[in-house]
Amino acid sequence: MNARTLRRCRGMLAGMAMALSSAAALAAWPTDKVVRMVVPFAAGGSTDLIARKLAEGLSKNLGANVIVENRPGAGGTVGTDYVARQPADGYTILMGSVSTHGSAPCIYPSLPYNAAKDFTPLAVVATIPNVIVVNNSKVPAQDLQSFVALAKKDPGRYTYASNGPGTSNHLASAFFTSAAGISMTHVPYRGSGPALIDLLGGQVDMMMDVIMTSYPYIKEGKLRPLAVTSAQRSPMLPDVPTVAESGYPGFEAIVWFGMFAPAHLPADIATRLSQAIVKVQNGPEMKQYLESTGSQVSSITGDAFAVMIKDDNAKWCKVVQQAKIKLD
Repeated sequence: MNARTLRRCRGMLAGMAMALSSAAALAAWPTDKVVRMVVPFAAGGSTDLIARKLAEGLSKNLGANVIVENRPGAGGTVGTDYVARQPADGYTILMGSVSTHGSAPCIYPSLPYNAAKDFTPLAVVATIPNVIVVNNSKVPAQDLQSFVALAKKDPGRYTYASNGPGTSNHLASAFFTSAAGISMTHVPYRGSGPALIDLLGGQVDMMMDVIMTSYPYIKEGKLRPLAVTSAQRSPMLPDVPTVAESGYPGFEAIVWFGMFAPAHLPADIATRLSQAIVKVQNGPEMKQYLESTGSQVSSITGDAFAVMIKDDNAKWCKVVQQAKIKLD
């Protein structure tokens, strides 16, 4: 055997050893190592609540300890960028959203991650409409038309809260104010939880928030719903009209929550994670929970999820351009 042939054999053996090692690692996943589900928003918000419920189900399904880790900041981009830089081994996953992947690439000129290339899309967990809510004791408007009239009477006086600059409800609110021809002051927060606290306290006037987190306060009479942002009325708020019904035809702003892993996640682990997510979200406990919060279960996975993100990105980039939104 000559030297060249010997080197070739050694290379083949090394390659086989690496393949066997990789296969063994895949077969062993998940081990007793903790699986971290990063939520890039503050605790108590809609993304966090859905993530914690999903983590419970995944822990049982995978036989692993799945914990939620909040890393809020910069409209969800801090925690999202953190996950993009983690090893693609299935032990760090992200509960992303339309904000982190649909709208952030349109609004941040120097976004630290590439929403299309730096992640492995696993599955859409749920979709949910926003509801436009105002503080019941501070804002006298009883419907969307009267609120618009108030805002037109005093341009710049009224404020709206968001989950952070560039988040979906920031863009949806900006989209609406542009469509309605009103001027309002944007007040960004580090998630819907802190924003709702100030809305309830009267520090801000209005917010587009997902139904699940606003509904308890609507039921208690602390927040007044003016309109929902879906194409159809929500079963949870059947008496509340849509924005389209309220004089703005074609207006729709749906929030979605989805699971991601860092790019180049081994296909075997990606498949197992996607299947586990879909199984949990369609299980009776998770499905009932989502429906009770006004959410709809979605089973979009993999490549179809990537296409959905691309389409959503095109929509929100158009909104950003039309509303002339710019962030540093």
